[in-house]
Amino acid sequence: MFDVTVLQLGGQGPLISLLAGIVAIILLLVVLDLPPFIALVVAGLVVGIVTPEVLFAEVPAEFATAFGEGMAGIGIPILMAAVIGKSMIESGAADRIVRGFSSVVGEDRTELSLFGSSFVIAIPVFFDNVFYLLAPLARAARSRTGGNYALFIVAVGAAGATTHGFVPPTPGPLLAAGELGANLGTTIITGILVGLPTAVVAGLGYGYFINRRMDIPLRDAMGTSVDELEEKVNRPTSALPGMFESLLPILLAVLLVAANTAVETFLGEDSAPAAFTGFFGDPNFSLTIAALVAAFTFYRMSDLSSDTFSDELTEALKSGGNIAAITAAGGAFGAMLAAAGAGEYIAAGLENVGFGLLVTAWVIAAGVRVVQGSATVAIVTTAGIMAPFTGQLTVNPAYMVMVIGAGATFCSWYNDSGFWIVKEIGGLTQGETLKTWTVATILIGIVGLIASLFFATVLPLA
Repeated sequence: MFDVTVLQLGGQGPLISLLAGIVAIILLLVVLDLPPFIALVVAGLVVGIVTPEVLFAEVPAEFATAFGEGMAGIGIPILMAAVIGKSMIESGAADRIVRGFSSVVGEDRTELSLFGSSFVIAIPVFFDNVFYLLAPLARAARSRTGGNYALFIVAVGAAGATTHGFVPPTPGPLLAAGELGANLGTTIITGILVGLPTAVVAGLGYGYFINRRMDIPLRDAMGTSVDELEEKVNRPTSALPGMFESLLPILLAVLLVAANTAVETFLGEDSAPAAFTGFFGDPNFSLTIAALVAAFTFYRMSDLSSDTFSDELTEALKSGGNIAAITAAGGAFGAMLAAAGAGEYIAAGLENVGFGLLVTAWVIAAGVRVVQGSATVAIVTTAGIMAPFTGQLTVNPAYMVMVIGAGATFCSWYNDSGFWIVKEIGGLTQGETLKTWTVATILIGIVGLIASLFFATVLPLA
């Protein structure tokens, strides 16, 4: 779809497509306040219409294909996540976990348990799956404490996004490490070394800051109303499921996915064990199993009839369907920008800027990320551009992986499916999502670059 001669001839087609997309999305979402799904579909079609590389008659089909591909990747996980969230909240499992964490770190430090859980779980698990699993806990904590929801959302989001972009074996940094010839073990250690202070600043530091300046109310989300949630958290602990049973849906999903990631990383995707773990560790399966377990606990702890119980789960699936549609549409909008060559256009323009190699890699990754949305695409694109220059590095190539990951995490906004996941599952408004999630990702990008340059200076590992 994309013709590289446009770049070679200095054509401005990608820039025009990018500007058209930005104007359309701002007009539709901010000015006209249309529902996000409709706005994203219309904006994606606008980008396709002004993109010469996409035939006019094929624009709707191209967008629909991108939407379908996005739905194929996140549809079942989001729907099952809605069931998990509904079931864990209704059964009291989410509140039981929050109470357990609070008893360890203190009632006033729930954010630390949420932050730590997100940072660790996101190392082997995709960020969106981590947020699906931890969002019910953040909601239960908000209902229990009566405040601090901005802090909880930022702590969970920033911690997970940081490890997703910095620490293999998540796909982005894993692919970058292979492309740049960085040792996997060194990259993992470096990712934790750079990622932890980055996540602390963006997640806890900014979380405390924004939490003092805005109070995000708890809204109906994931098929659970605020009144229902508040009623649940007032139950005595003896009326809640046990800690292990409450944690089991999360443990199952994480362990199944992590086992598959470990086998594929260290034994190879074609190994005999991978044929087994590839099935059970697929998010479509692992989150389905987690949903069944969570739903069983919900049914066991309730006095609902089978028909009423089924209706409750159906309501959760309706909510999840809306979230999945918005998320896939956001990804399709980003895909149309990618088809227009916006990412390649920005990358080509920045490839020979007069910065050092590490800073140049960050600028390219950040530019590609902002214009087309996907962090993984930004990582892969930038790693391919910078790979020929790794021989000129005076530090370990793992630091190149770090700055690329930092740039690729920078500024999640309307064209990133992660933005819509946080907004819809968290029950936030667009403005609240921009002030919490988007600013947190901006900080991850900037602090991650600074931390990478600092450690590359004091611990070059060359």
